[in-house]
Amino acid sequence: MAVSIADIQKLRKMSGAGLADCKKALEEAESDFDKAMEIIRKRGQAIAAKRSDRDASEGCVLVKVDGTFGAIIALKCETDFVASNADFIKLAQDILDAAVAARCKTVEEVNALPMGDMTIAEAVTARSGVTGEKMELDGYMTLEAPALASYNHMNKNFLCTLVAFNKEMANPAAGHEVAMQVAAMNPVAVDEASVPAEVKEREMTVAVEKTKLEQCQKAVEAALKKAGYNLYTAENEEHIAEGIAKGYITEAQADDIRRIKTEVFEQKAATLPAQMVENIAKGRMAKFYKENCLLNQDYIQDTKITVADFLKKEEKDLTVTAFKRFSLRAE
Repeated sequence: MAVSIADIQKLRKMSGAGLADCKKALEEAESDFDKAMEIIRKRGQAIAAKRSDRDASEGCVLVKVDGTFGAIIALKCETDFVASNADFIKLAQDILDAAVAARCKTVEEVNALPMGDMTIAEAVTARSGVTGEKMELDGYMTLEAPALASYNHMNKNFLCTLVAFNKEMANPAAGHEVAMQVAAMNPVAVDEASVPAEVKEREMTVAVEKTKLEQCQKAVEAALKKAGYNLYTAENEEHIAEGIAKGYITEAQADDIRRIKTEVFEQKAATLPAQMVENIAKGRMAKFYKENCLLNQDYIQDTKITVADFLKKEEKDLTVTAFKRFSLRAE
């Protein structure tokens, strides 16, 4: 049975499928729209199931603010070719618009929203049938605050940020600047108090171990210098072997270097003052907070001041209360 262009376009609008897929579905369904929709759904489900173990690492990340509510969403796919397709980007935008309008808090709520004659989850699956790629809705994040700012990095739809402020801003552009800061500097928290306890514990452990290692290595280097050995030659077994081969040291001297490195390191490790190690480690933690807490970071537009200083210059009691950041790129 021949199908009309008008019917094909109608089904395309209903399903989001391509013209060729809509034509084929209508032909199989003998122009029955309900049957045609079911054919498209089943095709999408089959492809989604077949490619369920594939890695959906590309996609479209979008952000939207509506008054005091904002959200970031990522619609993922397998290839950049599909990610840059106008229909794919429109689907992501339509999903985000619906999620923000409904004030959805979770990706499960988003997936359950209606979209045409199906749910959003079904629409995503149907789109898999069109592209032949695995697709999934991921990275849904929301914030609510008196004022919000958003940023889509270079408008390339792969990195978006959303920042919440404690009050409305006289100069909304200042909020945009902070949203750009979050994109560029990837902070882990707003301030020291909001750094997760497990992160603090992990970083403190690293700081302590690094401090101990450095102090022991300094003692070893001092002992090697005192014994008259070249630090490059004594650095590792490869350099020691090179020193022997070139006649810089003898086998006996090589053994002496190894002895000094082992004995001095162990002696220093056993006698390190705990308070000194803790003080140095705390200094390392202060540097960690400076580099990784948004308000403590140097402001990228003027590194002589912090982000907190920048906000105070804008309005005395203006500050950030939360932020969200989502990127498709490994960092």
